[in-house]
Amino acid sequence: MIEISLHILDIVENSTRAGAKSVYIDIIEDTRMDLLSIEIRDNGSGMSEDVLKKVMDPFFTTKTVRNIGIGLPMLAHAAERAGGRFIIESKEEGGTRVVAEFKLSHIDRQPLGNIASTLVTLVVGNPDVDFIYRHRHNDREYIMDTRALKKDMGDLPIEHVKALIFIREQVECGLKNIGTEA
Repeated sequence: MIEISLHILDIVENSTRAGAKSVYIDIIEDTRMDLLSIEIRDNGSGMSEDVLKKVMDPFFTTKTVRNIGIGLPMLAHAAERAGGRFIIESKEEGGTRVVAEFKLSHIDRQPLGNIASTLVTLVVGNPDVDFIYRHRHNDREYIMDTRALKKDMGDLPIEHVKALIFIREQVECGLKNIGTEA
């Protein structure tokens, strides 16, 4: 994967396959600390200790459609290559937390990518999941919460094309207002 937003898409898809009904995506860009932090938390089924020990092996997967599970190892490698670190925590029936930290200015750090497209893709593919996206850039913050959006839209389904256009525009405008690279 060449963009961090694609890693986010992959990890969140894992969350939804694990039955998550709420997914929290937190991004912190801190130029003073030279830090880009991505945290994804969910309330899905989580992983046993045995699965958690194996999850970083690219030849291990719980999926039945392919024999490899390279998403987490690729994200870990991307973070470590860019002077950062990777953390994964999970408990059965307790959800999962994935953190990838990057040195923001590192030459090998992948670009953040198109966060708006990633969020729209997640919403349209998982309309029954609540996504809470928070992006901090230094002292500014943008939050998108599909629970609030669903309430504001009334009878219009969140996966309706008008809703998706609205979400894309809101995310793009929100990120521009906080001065992020996305």
